[in-house]
Amino acid sequence: MILYIHGFASCGDSTKTRLLKAHFGVADMLAPDVPVAPDEAMAFLSQLIETRDVTLLIGSSLGGFYATALARRYGIDAVLINPSVHPWRTLAPYVGTNTCWCSGEPFEWKGEYLLQLARIAEGMGLPDAELLVLLQTGDEVLDYRVAAEVYRAYEVVIEEGGNHRFENLGDYLERIEAFYRG
Repeated sequence: MILYIHGFASCGDSTKTRLLKAHFGVADMLAPDVPVAPDEAMAFLSQLIETRDVTLLIGSSLGGFYATALARRYGIDAVLINPSVHPWRTLAPYVGTNTCWCSGEPFEWKGEYLLQLARIAEGMGLPDAELLVLLQTGDEVLDYRVAAEVYRAYEVVIEEGGNHRFENLGDYLERIEAFYRG
């Protein structure tokens, strides 16, 4: 079972999710709406891993940060798509009311959530599991070079151009599948 973890202000029914479900099959994909509060998100995702047969994590942006922490905790391989490395820093400007991209619903991003993210990162270290890290140089939200440096010991693919949403993920489905089945 593959667990897809969406990013900040996204949801479990996104373009990436639909693409992954079409490729891997709906029955083999979990793509839930992740709670906004990081501590709740980690508890929720941990419970899914502990009760379902999750054998691969795929995380995008903030979901990539969570996937890294969960890969470390559970020894599960992961694919990280433009992952956030220091979300307590990069999400600081978003404290306040935000809008979910999928539903248009407002949600509150609290300052205490930044502290929760920093606590999750404390002593987290990098996983012993295998990671495939997909980065695009045109990411307008996160500096791809930071992730490239942090994850340099893993398989890192850097594509010129692109954007934070990694809109051409379809071009990488075979590579993700080979990594998963490998």
